[in-house]
Amino acid sequence: MSPPIRVLIVDDHPVVRDGLRGVLSGEPDLHVVGEAGDGAEALARVAAAGAEPVDVVLMDLRMPTMGGVEAIKALRRGGSAPRVLVLTTFDTDRDVLPAIEAGATGYLLKDTPREELLRAVRAAHRGEAVLSPAVAGRLMGQVRTPAEEALSARELEVLALVATGATNREAARTLFISEATIKTHLLHIYAKLDVRDRASAVSAAYRRGLLPA
Repeated sequence: MSPPIRVLIVDDHPVVRDGLRGVLSGEPDLHVVGEAGDGAEALARVAAAGAEPVDVVLMDLRMPTMGGVEAIKALRRGGSAPRVLVLTTFDTDRDVLPAIEAGATGYLLKDTPREELLRAVRAAHRGEAVLSPAVAGRLMGQVRTPAEEALSARELEVLALVATGATNREAARTLFISEATIKTHLLHIYAKLDVRDRASAVSAAYRRGLLPA
């Protein structure tokens, strides 16, 4: 049996942290290893994790001392391994795009249903990008193209590999590009197809005839 996914909760509101801990702690495959009230404290906790390294960070964005985007960038600069799943109340362009560009694996809003949140944490641990519907809409507005252009040739290549069950790492190796580039392509694919995850993207692609049956 695989070890539980170790989650760090980062939010400046104690009541939010308590609520998230309650949701996550009820799942046998998830383990809350700590909490932090801002980005700086989150960095310190990740660095001090030792024998219990953090797998997924649930990160708020607007916090005192150090906000979420700055913390995500610092984690990436330090070569830290945890995936970052943003969980916030803000879905404006000035919040969504910087967080994703900084390296967030997913972006959810705090009104996300419990089951969707749990599914997103597990997907983030696998390195899969997950977006709330509102955020997908924001990104779609950024990358929307005429119907005849639809997905680019590279995006279709990525989607075809995903349809075979390839992981981000396997797709990156096959196409000789980085995992980060694969994730960016996936985000664009999700936005263009108006979906939220890999399975939905593949299903939509088959329905639209973008992939051979």
